[in-house]
Amino acid sequence: MAQARGFFERALVLDPENIDALVSVAAVDAVSAASHMVDNRRALLAAAEAMLIKALSIAPQHAPAHQLLGNVKLFTNRAAEGISECERALALNRNLAEAHSSIGIAKVLIGRSAETEAHVQDALRLSPRDNGVYRWLYIIGGAKLQLRADAEAVAWIRRSLEVNRNYPVAHFHLAAALALLGELNDARAAVKDGLALDPYFTRRRFLANSLSDNPTFLAAEKRISEGMRMAGVPEG
Repeated sequence: MAQARGFFERALVLDPENIDALVSVAAVDAVSAASHMVDNRRALLAAAEAMLIKALSIAPQHAPAHQLLGNVKLFTNRAAEGISECERALALNRNLAEAHSSIGIAKVLIGRSAETEAHVQDALRLSPRDNGVYRWLYIIGGAKLQLRADAEAVAWIRRSLEVNRNYPVAHFHLAAALALLGELNDARAAVKDGLALDPYFTRRRFLANSLSDNPTFLAAEKRISEGMRMAGVPEG
């Protein structure tokens, strides 16, 4: 992502109003923050939001910019506004699969994970070969964890990792689910795989970067963190 950001920045030097480059810089910052990969999460999300507002001032009908702004609002505890942005994106482009998955994330953040799978399935139906499929499958896995359906969570997250093994946070959630099921050897192996990709991931960072203050969400995060502890995720 750092390399990609460099290319987008070079594009903006050539054309400061290049919409795709503006949106893509914001995407790098938002994904870095949402994936627990950084400590300066708030600063990155604020920068992403400013970049997206600039993009939309130039191209107000740019559906992906609205969808990504929706994500930034989700990740800054403004779920209702985030859902509205994603719905606006879908009004502009009804085939924007990513917006459906974002609404699925929102349902996790507001403690309504039972509704998540249907939204993500809409994304999968629209774009079954999308390069975001691994994230969408992981989202369902996270929803299952919130619902305490740990065996289902393991199945969905493993499907995500079959598509893309280079997604660190999925390994750590897989480890938590496995540990909660009592499968500690496999859980520790998942932690090892995750730390090989992101050696700086810790339970402290995971809890400090909570994406919502919803009580159901926070209770699930605490339980997942305990699973990570059992699996051997560093405290930080």
